Amino acid sequence: MVGRQKVILTPRYYLDNFRYVLDFVKRLYGSLLNEAEWDFVRRFDALSIDAQCLYVRFSNRKGLFFRINKLQYNEINDLPAAVGELITAGFIERLAAHHSNRGEAVLDVFTKPELLELLPLEPEEIKPLGKEKKDGVVRYALRELDFGEIVGGLTTHETVVKMNFEAEGMMFKYLFFGNRSGNMTEFVVRDLGMVNFERYDESKLTARFRTRKEVEDKLLISLTYEEFYELKQAETPAEDIYNWFLNWNETRPELTKIAIPGYQKLIVRVGGYLERQKLPEQALAVYELSDHVPARERRVRLLFKNGSIDEALALCDEIAVSPLNAEERYFATDFRNKILGVGEKKRTRKATTRFLSDAESVNIPAAYRHHVEAGVMNDYLEQGYDAAFTENYPWRGLFGLVFWDIIYDANVQAIHHPLQRAPSDFYLPDFYLKREDLLKKRLWELETKDDWRRHTGRMFNAKYGITNVLVDWSDELMTLVKRMIDLLDVDQLRLILLEMARNVREHTRGFPDLLVWNEQGQYDFVEVKSPTDHLGPQQLHWLEFFQTIGVHGKVVRVIWEL
Repeated sequence: MVGRQKVILTPRYYLDNFRYVLDFVKRLYGSLLNEAEWDFVRRFDALSIDAQCLYVRFSNRKGLFFRINKLQYNEINDLPAAVGELITAGFIERLAAHHSNRGEAVLDVFTKPELLELLPLEPEEIKPLGKEKKDGVVRYALRELDFGEIVGGLTTHETVVKMNFEAEGMMFKYLFFGNRSGNMTEFVVRDLGMVNFERYDESKLTARFRTRKEVEDKLLISLTYEEFYELKQAETPAEDIYNWFLNWNETRPELTKIAIPGYQKLIVRVGGYLERQKLPEQALAVYELSDHVPARERRVRLLFKNGSIDEALALCDEIAVSPLNAEERYFATDFRNKILGVGEKKRTRKATTRFLSDAESVNIPAAYRHHVEAGVMNDYLEQGYDAAFTENYPWRGLFGLVFWDIIYDANVQAIHHPLQRAPSDFYLPDFYLKREDLLKKRLWELETKDDWRRHTGRMFNAKYGITNVLVDWSDELMTLVKRMIDLLDVDQLRLILLEMARNVREHTRGFPDLLVWNEQGQYDFVEVKSPTDHLGPQQLHWLEFFQTIGVHGKVVRVIWEL
């Protein structure tokens, strides 16, 4: 196998990438930028190349404070001059007493021994602090020392600076990537050939945000989630976090549609945290703000636990009418039966438990305890069957290959930048609603099994190695895809892929563990369960769906041979 050719990046690659982001955002979102952001661009353009490079270096690093004597960038010809230019132009500023509100970030750029040496501490203070961890030294310094004196101690022999325009720089990156998790290393990953992205005609890329309010709403949710995480990390009392969240929720603006999914997820995370902290009433109050999975299920359980039986039953009925996924669908019936069974003193069993208890069993040597699927596979091989591990892998791959050009069609207006790994609506109901005609047209174009083989093979060869969130590249993928095409009818393949498309987030998981088949064309998709394992709702969904369309699928319960 020929090794990957080594890629050498240009010395100022990061500046080129940053400028690309600025130009891209100006083109797509120029009308949404405020005056401060436009001022940032104009002032950045006026800097020398060295100063631009140094500022971008700062912006790509973690934190806002930097020690100048620790900087070493060979591509910057005159580092001291670049520092001076950035200070004069206002892009950085020297550490000063007014930075006290960021004290922890300031002290974090020094090591513990350096802090003990540089801070204005008395000799009797240094010895006990030497036994503390760095965090303890930082807390003590900020609590007991004057911050102006701290600054004097830290900057006596070196220059410490704070990066400015952090909000403006963050906004440009946020507008480009559309989220807070995207960062400039994505360009490096691409340019080094570590990830290959689908290539687009950039003139067809569309803005993710139509208004400034959409930008600010979605960003607000991201920043609030980060604040929630920081509060947890700081071990803030759960009651205080509850009050913080309710206060935030009462004062937040009315959110635009684009921010709602993130808001719903935030509610679920906060509610789940409060539940784990043994605050059921507070968790219920938070869950009531959302219908997002699993908020309704958690509400039912909490209502039942606190004795609100009628409310719990009513919510079960509401979920049963419009379940959002398989978990909700089975839960609504199972828990309703459980509630009614308590009153009638009847023992009820969940749908997944009933399905599992009715499954066939097989005796497997206990040596396979930690490799239960391999044990069942070996049993089938001994019976003359061929077998392969499958689970979600070939189904996701088949979906990605069949619909590749539809998934990454920039004309659908869900591709917003060239480093995007999936359309922005991939896990939303909009994915199916906006592409229903295209998806069905593709499936009806593939009339025969030969059509399916040719199309998937052509896409596999043409797109091999390009990132697709559903396609995990290996030669084994096409072997399994072709095997499934051989065994299933065209109509069955169509129905399965359409079911996946209707809810990509949920329906690209839960497929059976194994595919077994023989030369006579007999086959089964087999879900393997050890004696302590349980059948999940999404697994039951696919097994029942397979039954409905005539695909052979079953559960095999393992009994250990001692």
